[in-house]
Amino acid sequence: MKLVAFSIILMLSIPTNFKVQQLKYERVKTAYEEKSKAVFALLSDKSLSPQKLQLYFRAFKKEQILEIWAKNSDDKTFQLLKNYPIAASSGNLGPKRKQGDMQTPEGFYYIERFNPMSNFYLSLGINYPNASDKILGEKGHLGNDIFIHGASMTVGCLPMTDDKIKEIYLLAVEAKNAGQTEIPVHIFPAKLTNNNLVELQKIVKSSDFVDYWSTLKNGQNIDTEKFIIFWKKLKEGYDIFEETHQLPKISVKVTGEYTIKK
Repeated sequence: MKLVAFSIILMLSIPTNFKVQQLKYERVKTAYEEKSKAVFALLSDKSLSPQKLQLYFRAFKKEQILEIWAKNSDDKTFQLLKNYPIAASSGNLGPKRKQGDMQTPEGFYYIERFNPMSNFYLSLGINYPNASDKILGEKGHLGNDIFIHGASMTVGCLPMTDDKIKEIYLLAVEAKNAGQTEIPVHIFPAKLTNNNLVELQKIVKSSDFVDYWSTLKNGQNIDTEKFIIFWKKLKEGYDIFEETHQLPKISVKVTGEYTIKK
């Protein structure tokens, strides 16, 4: 989705005065004026220091929830900070594989840019297409510009409403200003419990799901087992974090498959 028409994208090249720079923009100033008291109180309640703040975002498409986890830089484990409802969705369960497919990506990403003058109030851009997407997606037609943004509409992004993006953006600014160079964003089709994986296996065999993906593939037959194989790999990362509240180590094979370790 193109969000950058006459807007300024600030790339994540760590300036020491990042927060000062961001506060030059009216929408960021408004976010701090309206939300900083509540956000800093929440951090204090969790014994989290803005000067040491590190974040982890975890999104679930089926449940339409964005979880924000946080820790101090000298803590070993993350704790759940807050859940935010995702305001709208497009596409279906399954990864994004080409431009214009309406899909929200699934996989392991991070925030790579801050946009304080977004067409959707404020936005945080993720690094889609990542290394896996570039191998598994449609070459030369992968698309880009996937954001966590304001408003209540989307084509493949995560819309959080203008009100909630103020809090989320503020938290991301604080973490960036505290020295976190990459804020991980892991996007899952659903909470990948064993029971939910069984449910997903039923969903991919449904006529609605098969027809949707067949249409995207110009009438081709769909190997639904590929979705389950992909989700089982994502589940490895989900399970590690569920068990340890620590981020898994992610790498990508030449085949595009994720390698996931504790």
